[in-house]
Order: sequence, then structure tokens, then C-alpha cells
Amino acid sequence: MNLDVVIKNIQSKKSLLCVGLDSELEKLPDVVLNTQYPQYEFNKAIIDATADYAIAYKPNVAFYEAAGLGGWKSLELTVRYIKDKYPDIFLIADAKLGDIGNTSKQYAKAFFDKMDFDAITLSPYMGYDSVAPFLEYENKSVILLAITSNDSAGEIQLFENKEGIKLFEYIISKAINWGTTEQIMFVAGATKPDYIKVIRNITPDSFLLVPGVGAQGGSIKEVMEAGLSSNYGLMINASRSIIFASVCDDFRNSAHLSAEKLQKEIERQLSF
Repeated sequence: MNLDVVIKNIQSKKSLLCVGLDSELEKLPDVVLNTQYPQYEFNKAIIDATADYAIAYKPNVAFYEAAGLGGWKSLELTVRYIKDKYPDIFLIADAKLGDIGNTSKQYAKAFFDKMDFDAITLSPYMGYDSVAPFLEYENKSVILLAITSNDSAGEIQLFENKEGIKLFEYIISKAINWGTTEQIMFVAGATKPDYIKVIRNITPDSFLLVPGVGAQGGSIKEVMEAGLSSNYGLMINASRSIIFASVCDDFRNSAHLSAEKLQKEIERQLSF
């Protein structure tokens, strides 16, 4: 997807919200559990309930792989549903892959060709040749792990070389030369807004996928103050706080209200 579509969606919805579809089978409400593909039925309801506020959806692949063949089918059906009904919403495969070139080529074929995701999260640890096969696809993006929101991320990502450059800074400074700003994006955790400022100094125009608001406690205000760019440049992800706002039969309405609340908070920080 061309990022002009994403920017138009941001402007029309006054939102930067990405909804994470971390649809853990064991947490799904009873009302969908007796269906053939419960994760898909759950996702479909969540998508319809939140599409007015979301500029992106991000299924976390692990939750579907863990459910076996039915889970993988649910993921495929979810992608097809979004592409058919909401084709202007950016679709991210949260897979965090990273492997040698010939293996990456197969992953790229699976997620970009067979399932038609718009973007995929990758680990850049193995360098350019692990990312290059994904960059061969037109109007597709990679989202590289930079500074993440988990507690122990700093053990690796904040490691400094003798010049005082942190590992995440070095990765970004290298990766921005691998493709255009439409092709290369970065993950930046909402719980570390000071480092989002650092990222913006290195790459003023790259889009950042920002997990860590909602259940992990990151501040939307702090994220937007640190990371907004001339093209907005942020996709702020919330997963559990939206999709599991309720685990009862009213889960659709609860997800709608939770997404609306976050969108309104984002809108207050945006200037149109």
C-alpha cells in the first residue's frame, strides 16, 4: 500500500490507531468458541467494531500459529476480510522474522504474495541480506525492531560501542540506507519516549510503529510529542486493551468504546 493512502486515512479519521489482533484462543468469548474458526469470527467482529477509528491492523502471527491449522486459516481469512471490506486500512504481519536470504525470500512470498500483507515486522540482527527479499515487493514495507517496549530490551538495544552509539541507533542509521522511507519503518516502544526523540533525529520522516500504550502503560501524549513528523509518521498500537476490553458477549461494543477513547485522545494531540 502506498503511504499516501495511510496519510489520507490519518487525516480523515483523525487517528493514528493501529489495533493489534493478538487473538489468543484461550481468551476468546464463549459466543465465538463454537464456530469453525473462532479466531476469525472474533477478529471479524473486532474489525467491524473498530474500523471507524483504525488506520492499521496488526495480527500477531504467533497467536495463530499456536492454534494449529485452524489458527493459520483464521489468519488467512482475517487478511482476506480486511482486504475485501477495508482495503484502505494498512495491514501489518507482526512476525518479527529474521533469517538468511533464501529463507527470507520464502517468508516474503508467504506474507506479501500469498496473504497480501502491506508490511511485516522483522529483526534486523542478521543484516541487509535478511531484509532485502522483502524490499523487492512494490508498495510493501518492512518494520524493523529498533527500541522495543519490553523490560529487558535495554540489555541488547542500549549496548554502546566505543563511540557511545547505542545499538538501536546504529541499526537505524544503517537501515535507512536499505530503501526508501516508504519501504523502511521502525518499531519504537511507547514506554521509551526519550528514545523516540533520538530516532526522530536520525530519521525525521520514517513511519514508526509504536506498541506499548494501553495494557503496557505508555503515554499517547508523550509518544506524539516525541515522534510526530511532517507526514504524521506514527502508528500507535493497542492490542489487549481494545480486543479484550471485555471477554463477555458485549466484547464488540467494549472494543468499539475502547478504540474510540484512544482515537479521541490521539485527535486531541493532532493539529489539522
